[in-house]
Amino acid sequence: MFNTRPDRDVEVALVGRSNVGKSTLMRELTGHDVPTGRSPGVTQEPYHFDWSSESFMFTDLPGFGFMEGVEEEKREQIKTDVVRYLESNADEILASVLVVDGKAAVDIIDRHSAKGEIPHDVELFGFLKEIGAEPILAVNKMDKVDDRDQRLNELCDRLGLFPPWQQWAETVAPISAKRGTIEQLNSCLQVRFSAAKRDDLLKFVT
Repeated sequence: MFNTRPDRDVEVALVGRSNVGKSTLMRELTGHDVPTGRSPGVTQEPYHFDWSSESFMFTDLPGFGFMEGVEEEKREQIKTDVVRYLESNADEILASVLVVDGKAAVDIIDRHSAKGEIPHDVELFGFLKEIGAEPILAVNKMDKVDDRDQRLNELCDRLGLFPPWQQWAETVAPISAKRGTIEQLNSCLQVRFSAAKRDDLLKFVT
């Protein structure tokens, strides 16, 4: 449940839409199995993996947006709970990781923008910056993307990061969690840990 957060001083929080691969990424980061599934919405409460000796943990927060078999009211409640969790624990969040689907994110953002809506990913990226949990953008499933640079430039543009994406090397991390290719995310996390003078945590992102 959202009110059963372990008593740890700092955490890395994974956030994003359902079915973008957060739980698979969590497994790669921690080396431990995390509940995953083919259908969106498998994770409906936070999953924490912590180390008491360093008072540190990774947190996989439930996905938001469409979830097969989950009623709209429940989906909205999950999104509200995620926002409240992030707000309540902003001081302890050493880094937030917004995970998006590299192949679908731009199209989803544009589809919602065309309807006059603020796309969830854009809204959450801005929100994380606002609460001081400066987000890292983990662009997942890049092994399925052919026009890599163009796609990443378009995504940066939608999120208010001036292209080319390469100038955001400490913020934008193209990855493929399923294939275990998360080196660029680890590099981004290393920068955040060092900046916070928490070099004791670097061993978790090597």
